[in-house]
Amino acid sequence: MSEPTLPDRLSTATRRRFLTVTGGAAALAVAGALPGITSATAYSVASPRIDPFTLGVASGDPLPDGVVLWTRLAPDPLMPFGGMDRHRSYQVRWEIAHDENFRHIARTGRATAAPEYGHSVHVDVRGLEPAREYFYRFRSGRHISPTGRTKTAPALGQLAAGMTMAFASCQASWEGWFTAHRDLAARRHDVVLFLGDYIYEFGNDRGVRPGDDDLLRTRQTVTLDEYRQRYAYYKTDPDLQAAHQSAPWIVVYDDHEVVNNWADMNAGATPADEFLVRRANGLRAYWENMPLRIPQRPVGPDMQLYRRLQYGQLADFSMLDTRQYRSKQAPGSAPNPTTEDPSRTMLGHEQEAWLLDGLAASSATWKVMGHQTAITLLDTDPTEKVGAPTDPWDGYGAARDRLLGGIDERGVSNVVSVAGDLHRTVVSDLALDFSDPDAKVVATEFVGTSISSAQDGEDLDPGGQVLLDQNPHMKFGNFQRGYVSCTITPDLWLSEFRVCDRVVVPDGTVSTRTTLAVENGVAAIQQA
Repeated sequence: MSEPTLPDRLSTATRRRFLTVTGGAAALAVAGALPGITSATAYSVASPRIDPFTLGVASGDPLPDGVVLWTRLAPDPLMPFGGMDRHRSYQVRWEIAHDENFRHIARTGRATAAPEYGHSVHVDVRGLEPAREYFYRFRSGRHISPTGRTKTAPALGQLAAGMTMAFASCQASWEGWFTAHRDLAARRHDVVLFLGDYIYEFGNDRGVRPGDDDLLRTRQTVTLDEYRQRYAYYKTDPDLQAAHQSAPWIVVYDDHEVVNNWADMNAGATPADEFLVRRANGLRAYWENMPLRIPQRPVGPDMQLYRRLQYGQLADFSMLDTRQYRSKQAPGSAPNPTTEDPSRTMLGHEQEAWLLDGLAASSATWKVMGHQTAITLLDTDPTEKVGAPTDPWDGYGAARDRLLGGIDERGVSNVVSVAGDLHRTVVSDLALDFSDPDAKVVATEFVGTSISSAQDGEDLDPGGQVLLDQNPHMKFGNFQRGYVSCTITPDLWLSEFRVCDRVVVPDGTVSTRTTLAVENGVAAIQQA
């Protein structure tokens, strides 16, 4: 796995201001403590009296010889610290085996669940075999966690015959049930990409699930404790737990893991000093609840999330962060002089260079960019004028030109962008000039719909029809909930769009709406 060096995101003066002007609140965010609670000093070999594995298990960021195993001890998940003793650390035993019955153990060990990290456990297991299926579980005293399935990546020089991958995003719990995750889990993919909005920082007291008027689910999350509770609520969902247990996940956040439409140190009218505390809390809770390695653990309000994972010679995954380094959103609609300003950036100049250099150096057949929102033009103006939102890449037109132009100048082939955020499916050819129907296509983009956000939807809503009418580079659109299941071989990429008939009830069904293809060496979408 390739990881850049952690950049100095904040100047010395700004960091000093973050730590002094915000005072104790910032220290709490960094230390993971809460008011009136001291850091843990005790260590306990005792286990909780009731089952602590209510939030399930997960694995992530697979390597040829390893994978991250995750769980979080929470016998009473919606209580502060999940019902665990906030002053004590606990020892947890983990096992990873070749078989589901754990007769042939591959690795085993012990890990510490500390209150500073919400009693979460992140085990970076190494010494495994490449391209191999494994099963894992945790033990705490007499309690045994659910069993998870995971799979390592192929060896670096191996060209695998094929792999399966799913990607998904946007799961507002009050908008619907996680029916798509149930279907995703049953397919047991080689890997799952989750592309942001795992939780929503705000709630809704008119949700579709029983108990959605509960205060824990409807208030804004601001403190570390509140973010932890929100993750706990989401993670008690059995379909989400099943999806995590079915395959290793590679994750990135979007905005709602912190606050809507945040950009670097900007969050609406909130003062930067105040927002940095909230950002530190949100990113800390995100790491605690995701199967991520120690290098991704936040330092205050900074988190090194962008990274690259390789699947032998078949594919590599450049996982991006389009929130932490971006310029503030431009006012109005795109394009305008601000959105086309070349000094503005979506990725930050360091990440932008890291991405283009990595794409150019890759020897993999397929170069995958896993990120948050659409690169393609999203013209939503039904007239001859062009009018597009400024939070996606349309608000950063010059940065988009640098990305797509850089791919072309470097001669990189088979670049596939997968993203979410829009709560709709949008499939596009990525061309150097979206205003020219004959412009060169340099990459392919699949924007997946949401798991539940926006409720049931329909096959093609009026907004989706406008997008297809005004954007000839778009080849398919859909406004139902679901996810995308991909089959990747050296010759062909197939994206199967799985959609739910309903999500506002718990017994919806899932079917394939369409399957689209990309051929090796041909950057254009085709019907499979």
